[in-house]
Amino acid sequence: MSTDQTAPAPHPATTVGNGRFAPSPSGDLHLGNLRTALLAWLFARSTGRGFLMRVEDLDRVRPGAAERQLADLAAIGLEWDPPVVRQSERIPHYEAAIARLTDAGLTYECFCTRREIQQAATAPHGPMGAYPGTCRDLTARQRAERRAAGRPAALRLRAEVHEFEITDELHGSYRGAVDDLVLRRGDGIPAYNLAVVVDDAEQGVDQVVRGDDLLPSTPRQAYLATLLGLSVPQYAHVPLVLNQAGQRLAKRDGAVTLGDRLDRGETVDEVVGYLARSLGYAAHSPAELLPRFRPADLPREPWTLDPDWLVASSPGP
Repeated sequence: MSTDQTAPAPHPATTVGNGRFAPSPSGDLHLGNLRTALLAWLFARSTGRGFLMRVEDLDRVRPGAAERQLADLAAIGLEWDPPVVRQSERIPHYEAAIARLTDAGLTYECFCTRREIQQAATAPHGPMGAYPGTCRDLTARQRAERRAAGRPAALRLRAEVHEFEITDELHGSYRGAVDDLVLRRGDGIPAYNLAVVVDDAEQGVDQVVRGDDLLPSTPRQAYLATLLGLSVPQYAHVPLVLNQAGQRLAKRDGAVTLGDRLDRGETVDEVVGYLARSLGYAAHSPAELLPRFRPADLPREPWTLDPDWLVASSPGP
C-alpha cells in the first residue's frame, strides 16, 4: 500500500465538510501527535465528515519524514480521503491571497530582525512577544533606505483589530490577541498562519482539531480568514500529552514513537489501546472506538505519558 497518496479504503463521500490532520515533516510522529491525529479522525468521522491529510512542508523538512509519518498513521488504522496535499506545491495559492490583502491596503513590509523584535517593547494591547508595529508606518524613503542596505523584508498584515473571538468545542468562547502577523517571511516563503487559513478554506475543511497549545494563535487565523472572505472552521483544541516533567512531549523523552514501541515488542493494537485508555475508552482500533466516541466525555486536562509503561499488563476496564 502506498502511504503517499492513499491509505486504507477511504470513507464514503457522504460528508458535510472535512476534518484534517496536518503534520510538519520534521521527524517521526510521537505518541502525542498520534493521539491528536486519532482525535481529529474521530471528530471528523463521527460527524460524517471527510478526513484529509496535509503535509505542512514550508519549513524544516527531514528527508523521508513525511512518508514515515503517513505510514505510522495508516498503521494505527487511520484512513483518509486522497490526495495527500503538500503545502510546498501550493505556493501560488498563498501568493494570490497575499495579493488580495495587498490590493486592499492591508499589508506592509517589515525589515525587523527577530532579535530586534524580541528586544522591542511589546505591541500595545498585545501579548508578550507580539509585534510592536515598528515598520508599520515607515515612509517610502525609509523603506527604500532599508532595501538599499540589503535588509530582507517580510510582509505583515496591517491588522485593524487588537482582539478576535472564536468558539471552541472544548473551550467555549475564546478571545485572543491579534497583531500584525507575518504573511510572507523574509526568505520569500509564505508564513504558516496564512497558509493554513488558505488551505483549510480551499480544501473544504470546516472542522479543525489540534493541540490546545495552538489555541492562542487561532483568533489571528480566524480574523485573517474573515479578511479574505473565507469561512471560519469549527475548532476543537484538545489537551496535549506531557512528559514526566510536565513538559510537552518530545521525541527525546524516550520510547515515544510507534517504531520505538514496536521495537520494544508491543503490537500496534496495544499502542492504540493505550491511546484509547488515555481518552477514557477501552478499544484497540479507531474503528472499534468510533461508535462510542463522544467529544463531551473527553478529558480536559493534559495526559502525562510514562514511556516505560507495559501495555500488555494494563488491561482495559
